[in-house]
Amino acid sequence: MAGVSYPREAAMAAPSGWRREGNLPNELTSFVGRTRLLTTLRQKLREHRLVTVTGIGGVGKSRTALRIAHMIRDEFGDGVWFADLARLQDQGMVRHTITSALGIADQSARATDETLVEWLGDREILLIIDTCEHLVDACAALFEDLLTHAPGLTILATSRQSLNARGEYTVAIPPLTVPGDAPGENPFTNESVQLFAARAGAVLPSFVLDENNIGPVSELCRRLDGIPLAIELAAVRMRALSVEQILALLADRFSLLAGASRTALPRHQTLRAAIGWSHELCEPAERLLWARLSVFAGDFEMDAARYVCAGDNLPGESIMELVSSLVEKSILLSVGTPSGHRYRLIDTLRTYGEEWLDKLGETPQVRERHRDYYLQLAKRGEEAWSGPRQVYWYVRMRHEHDNIRVALEYCLNVPGQVRYGLELLSALWFMWVACGLAREGRLYLEKTLELTPQPSSERCKALWVLSYIHSSQGNIPGAIEAAEQCSSDAVRVGDSAAVILATKMLGTAAWLQGDLQKASALLGVAIEFHRSGRELNPGLLPSIVELSMVLLMQNEPVEAEVLLRDCIAVCTQRGEVWLRSYAIYALANAFHGMGRPAESMVHAREALRLKRYFHDVLGIGLTVELIAKLALEDGQALLASQLMGGGQQNWRTYGLPQLGSPFFNSEHDRCIKECKRLLGEQVHEEAFSQGKRLSLEELIELALGDQEPDDPLLQL
Repeated sequence: MAGVSYPREAAMAAPSGWRREGNLPNELTSFVGRTRLLTTLRQKLREHRLVTVTGIGGVGKSRTALRIAHMIRDEFGDGVWFADLARLQDQGMVRHTITSALGIADQSARATDETLVEWLGDREILLIIDTCEHLVDACAALFEDLLTHAPGLTILATSRQSLNARGEYTVAIPPLTVPGDAPGENPFTNESVQLFAARAGAVLPSFVLDENNIGPVSELCRRLDGIPLAIELAAVRMRALSVEQILALLADRFSLLAGASRTALPRHQTLRAAIGWSHELCEPAERLLWARLSVFAGDFEMDAARYVCAGDNLPGESIMELVSSLVEKSILLSVGTPSGHRYRLIDTLRTYGEEWLDKLGETPQVRERHRDYYLQLAKRGEEAWSGPRQVYWYVRMRHEHDNIRVALEYCLNVPGQVRYGLELLSALWFMWVACGLAREGRLYLEKTLELTPQPSSERCKALWVLSYIHSSQGNIPGAIEAAEQCSSDAVRVGDSAAVILATKMLGTAAWLQGDLQKASALLGVAIEFHRSGRELNPGLLPSIVELSMVLLMQNEPVEAEVLLRDCIAVCTQRGEVWLRSYAIYALANAFHGMGRPAESMVHAREALRLKRYFHDVLGIGLTVELIAKLALEDGQALLASQLMGGGQQNWRTYGLPQLGSPFFNSEHDRCIKECKRLLGEQVHEEAFSQGKRLSLEELIELALGDQEPDDPLLQL
């Protein structure tokens, strides 16, 4: 479509939907040793569908799982997928967290177990589930269920203890071998020594393992019991200390913990001693920052660290330097992203930091600042959502997903904080509706609304957001109930803006129900109220698009076109992309209604290109259906069958097909019937089934014509 501009943040957009290769994280450091262990794991993963690697903290469970996953990823036709449960506390969110990690937006109102099992189907997938020890019961039950219903699934879990799940095979991850374990072994080839040398060489390029230092390095590795994390923490000290100095300092600390007998110090104490020693060698300000950073989940940006961690004894202007220092000391990991550097505490070190934060008595106030930061961030995102940096805010909030969850859990579990939870959830309406996280938003909103039964402006906003989510899931009765409750409460508290937004949501529900007269009246009221420019999203712009669809259903495409061109002009002027894609989709429908199929196809594909910037599966499903209909009318019945098969399969994963709308359902059924007539039942079913096997991205590429499918059926 001529004149349509693409957002400059497009290059940093997160992947939208399922990708056949999976989501396996990159290996940030070289992997040393473990040859026999990796061979064993590879064999056991071929023999068993659930393998759990166990071991103490810092022994390398996650790193080993990641290494073997990269080694065997080509053995799984539908990819290797990774889900981290380290910061998850709610047992009831395990299934949803894994669903989200798989890239399943899951906007449906169906049970989560039904969605995940259906998505897995007969796909050949290796699922890596990291850090299960605090969620053992939930993980065991879930894994048994998934393995029963998904014959192509293999699960590799990491945990400090066995899950005791049916069919589980447990592989214990031992520490690395240390010099002296194998009689006659050359110490230069020992695993622990090689790991120390590799990490020391990374921080001190001049370091060379030779006859002069092999003795102290070997003794150091023995002292550290071959625990990888302890060895790495010691190696990073080579910037300032010699091996002999490191060994002497550790020996002093061990003697305090174990007394005269070295054997009295068990391995978990060895790790704590190494972490404690590393902690003591940090400057006081570094230790304080380490403790305060432990409130973050996943990774975080520098701005977040400044806001949350600055305060008593830690000036804001010192945070950047201190963060850099902790990165140099391998306490923090630095992760480069398209939007800039982000930082993360290794889980074992985060736990240590949390303990110190509790000892300092600072946990409540730091967690509150963490909540405040993400509440402010959510409000900034909401305010900016209708502007030129919309794609940036989509990517940014997807990055902050783990921290948003932690902030919400704080609001729900700390007395007196639930009101802030309502504010946070409501400000993030765009994340739930436009970014493919509808189910999660609904679950949190329903839980929070139950805790806040008294009418208030915050509760009114949460109710219309919930109504919007229900509509996106095709749950029209739920949408009406929430909108009506919002309207009633808004009248009681005198919130006129909430009344209008409730009216808009009732108009949306009426449109999806096929009650066109009611929808026209309600959406018209919302448009008139918002004409001044207030509430572009989700007030004015969605109302215009939905009213144009009502006009199209009433066979008035010319009137719809006038509305839509105005809407697109406003979107283009403001730099708004998400709603513009819907307006262009609706305009494609208008051109179809006016008998202009070529223009309709151009606009439908343009809408689909824009939707790729977001995880907008709902809009993608609608647009693919339209492209399938246009292909059918252009004599491409085989392509239409395949597109509709792909559309239905992906839509069922993400929501209720055709939004449960009688109009969209009748159009779909008509296309299916015509494809069967033109192709014959068997050929149509084969093409439809092949479409069902397409990933969301593959489906989009097929609909856009970006690539010619290898499918021989399409050559018929």
